Amino acid sequence: MSIQFLGMIGHRLASEIIPPAGPVFNKQYIADFARAHEQAGFDRVLVGYWSDQPDGFLVTAHAAASTSRIKFLLAHRPGFVSPTLAARKLATLDQLTDGRLAVHIISGGSDAEQRKDGDFLNKTQRYARTDDFLDVLTQSLTAEQPYDHHGDYYQAEQAFASVKPVQAKLPIYFGGSSPEAIQVAARHADVFALWGEPLAGARETVRTVRAAAAKQGRQISFNISFRPIIAATEKEAWEKAEYIRETARKKLAEVGHDFGLPKPQSVGAERLMAAAREGERLDRNLWTGIAKLVGGGYNSTSLVGTPDQVSDSLLDYYDAGIESVLIRGFDPLNDAVEYGKALIPLTREKVAARRIARSA
Repeated sequence: MSIQFLGMIGHRLASEIIPPAGPVFNKQYIADFARAHEQAGFDRVLVGYWSDQPDGFLVTAHAAASTSRIKFLLAHRPGFVSPTLAARKLATLDQLTDGRLAVHIISGGSDAEQRKDGDFLNKTQRYARTDDFLDVLTQSLTAEQPYDHHGDYYQAEQAFASVKPVQAKLPIYFGGSSPEAIQVAARHADVFALWGEPLAGARETVRTVRAAAAKQGRQISFNISFRPIIAATEKEAWEKAEYIRETARKKLAEVGHDFGLPKPQSVGAERLMAAAREGERLDRNLWTGIAKLVGGGYNSTSLVGTPDQVSDSLLDYYDAGIESVLIRGFDPLNDAVEYGKALIPLTREKVAARRIARSA
């Protein structure tokens, strides 16, 4: 399989090094951001979920109306919309986007964040609810006749959705490093998403998740996330990384950020912090500088170097069985454009050459 590239779009300009600018819901920025990814050659873009930000369904709909080819990955947290309704919303959005939608299910790794939206379940309960949610969601997306469901968290009688996705199977992405997360992924996910760990840890995750999925009689694909920092020379790239770190440090200090504080209840964050404790520069060019700064709280590890060097690192993960990568920069829109000039086409060329060599 050829490598897939995902990006991430936001609803206004902001990053670790750029203070939020413009209205919270910036229609023009969303459209420009989505088009920039499409023109740069990305396959799909993620639309995130936050407890205090604009609704992702509507952000996706607007971005899709501004593009024609690029696909979308909509983040969704179970617990706030019933799975029968969520299925109809997702199917309708897939119809609206002409079959360009996938959903990324996020159970939630922080009690405090969940409670902002009124969810007071603990982490274990949230994963159990997600399992039940996905049972119902899948039935509603596919069932040709009304069905009953009696689970621990959801019940439905004669449930049926007359609207179905354009796609025969709406792709489900799922992530999480805890045993509970891996079991949910094994049962339901088409793509398992992991943050940018060192290569050895990523290989371990691929083996573990594949084995869990195999026990369910299923196969699963993988996606990994990085924040590439590229420049014409290796020296310039590392200088750029240091600039990003110092700018981010100053910006976070202004808002009273607790530097390096591990995020509660997130095994993924613990794994990134463990990598940061191993060193700032790991493998070929994996940089943990920002991950350490934000306590491993999200996809915050970088690959630093020339496009050729970063593409070689991406191929290491591709060879480990991870055939999809999400890349986003610290200057979000401009970096997406920059990735499309060299990094994306160069990596695709190398993957194509590998495939030809293997088939010869």
